[in-house]
Amino acid sequence: MTNKEPATEPNDLGRYFVERANAGDVDGLVALYEPDAVLAFPPGNIATGHAEIRKVYEQFVAAAPVLSPGRQHPALVSGDLALTAATLTNGDITVEVARRQPDGSWLWAADQPTLAP
Repeated sequence: MTNKEPATEPNDLGRYFVERANAGDVDGLVALYEPDAVLAFPPGNIATGHAEIRKVYEQFVAAAPVLSPGRQHPALVSGDLALTAATLTNGDITVEVARRQPDGSWLWAADQPTLAP
């Protein structure tokens, strides 16, 4: 079972993503996103909303990837929005937009996980 704590800081989302993906927790991955979020994955495709994002992660988790945390960059926060980014171990860069929720937690609104350098 994976951590189901809400993200209290924008960069918690990236850490939770790695934990939940490695655990095969599709529900936990989907829970990192706003209901109408957009995910640019796999490359060249856009998934919008929880149902489409769930389909992407069901296929992703079925491949049983083992993810290693990359280098998380400091979040750039402006009010209720945050830009998060990480450099992955393969050199790719992830870029996400997170939004502070009414309860103070953070969820991704837009996720571009494979922006090659």
